[in-house]
Amino acid sequence: MNMETRNFICINCPLGCPLTVTLDGEKIVSVSGNTCKRGEAYAIKEITAPARTVTSTVRVIGGERPVVAVRTKTDIPKDKIFDCMAAIDAVEVYAPIRMGDVILGNVCGTGVDVVATADNWMGKREGRA
Repeated sequence: MNMETRNFICINCPLGCPLTVTLDGEKIVSVSGNTCKRGEAYAIKEITAPARTVTSTVRVIGGERPVVAVRTKTDIPKDKIFDCMAAIDAVEVYAPIRMGDVILGNVCGTGVDVVATADNWMGKREGRA
């Protein structure tokens, strides 16, 4: 038996439970420290297929502001984060942009879209300084 333990802090809720995962080779033997099922699911996912949501900004041409906030619509594999950031950095969009608009589809072949998380209208809007 080749037992190994890995420790995590659960990020599913504000409790931040300290999780311990015991592995026998690549097989998960146990998860402990969680106060709910979500903690156990998080630990298993973190061992088997770690993923993250990526947030950034994209340059906007002709908008009220020079950039718009964006994020991946769902998690992407953790090993694709740097490729995803490079792809996002290469994008420029034209105003107007609406929250929820797809800015970059199927980023890096993940099947996940990058979407705007804010509006960015053209130039200055009526009645605004």
